[in-house]
Amino acid sequence: MERQIFKIRTMNKISAKGLELFPRDGYELASDLPNPDAILVRSADLHDVELPASVKVIARAGAGYNNIPIDECNKRGIVVFNTPGGNANAVKELAIASLLLASRGIVSGINWALTLKDKADEVPDIIEKGKSKFEGPELKGKTLGVVGLGAIGVMVANDAVNLGMNVIGYDPYISVEAAWNLSRVVQREDTLEGLLAKADYVTLHLPLVETTKGLLDKERFRGMKKGARLVNLARGGLVNEADLIDALNVGKLSAYVTDFVSAELLACPAAICIPHLGASTPEAEDNCAIMAVRQTMDYLEEGAIVNSVNFPKCRLERHTHSPNRLVVINRNVPNMVGQITTLLASVGINISDMVNHHRNDNAYNIIDSEQRIPANITECIKSINGVVSVRLIENDEYQPAL
Repeated sequence: MERQIFKIRTMNKISAKGLELFPRDGYELASDLPNPDAILVRSADLHDVELPASVKVIARAGAGYNNIPIDECNKRGIVVFNTPGGNANAVKELAIASLLLASRGIVSGINWALTLKDKADEVPDIIEKGKSKFEGPELKGKTLGVVGLGAIGVMVANDAVNLGMNVIGYDPYISVEAAWNLSRVVQREDTLEGLLAKADYVTLHLPLVETTKGLLDKERFRGMKKGARLVNLARGGLVNEADLIDALNVGKLSAYVTDFVSAELLACPAAICIPHLGASTPEAEDNCAIMAVRQTMDYLEEGAIVNSVNFPKCRLERHTHSPNRLVVINRNVPNMVGQITTLLASVGINISDMVNHHRNDNAYNIIDSEQRIPANITECIKSINGVVSVRLIENDEYQPAL
């Protein structure tokens, strides 16, 4: 079987440190390739883009994936990857900076100082007389509430502990890995309301999904400490903006720092608007591109899935005695595996290894055999009602069993 050349279409400028991982003899890359096997994307909106029938995978070099039509990808069996953690350190550093911006009058003080540039020798005296307007509390000894303890939330919590803050966290879905990485001194809150009632500072690190839209609204603002400060570098939609501005205007909240900017927030003196710089570091762009490329290669070459937003994590160790493998995507309905294995048995294919996982309505199978699987078997499997797609992947390291 002749080695397949995979076509990769880039929809944004992707870091060269990621793209250079693609082997030159097995991949073709361009921004205008027809019939690509994979699409690499950062911020480009794919909702109104016609995805070619050839597309098997979309890799988002970043954590958010609101710019990708997940429902359509599910229908067509397109695996969508994101890169959680790739930009975690960059966002964490901005979150720590945001706590300081929320606490001290740094931004307003700088803006005021700039108005004095024509005062010549008077500037030092004016600065000394006016600086008290911009004072604010230290972080040390204050209570920080971290809502969402994923990769970024855990890093923020741990660094805040090192700054001398009392840290409390809320995340009913915290992963085992995140729990292992979280400082032992971080206290757990069982309810969001309990966290908001205790925190001097609150920082949000949640995905924007149906259940988190407008998570902080007037009722929850009412339950916060008077003068509390809020940081949101996650998603603007987590906060009901009208209720937030009301809380800022009446002094219920002292400050709001976000990198999701609107005209209304720009007009609010207590809001500090950052132009979406959370992941804007060269290191984060490199890390996300490297993760996206590796996940894409792993899927195309091995059928392995990790960090998919719509399919289950799935991997099967590749043995050199398996000349090729089948990867099958199907609807998560009864008797699918039975039909697939029965069909393979009917043409004399003995399965040497297999794994099957599902996520919501999507199921994924990796099937190996020490016999060479004929290419025409893919069409037979596709004919099974409920099968979405079938791929045959050649093993470049194949060694016939003795």
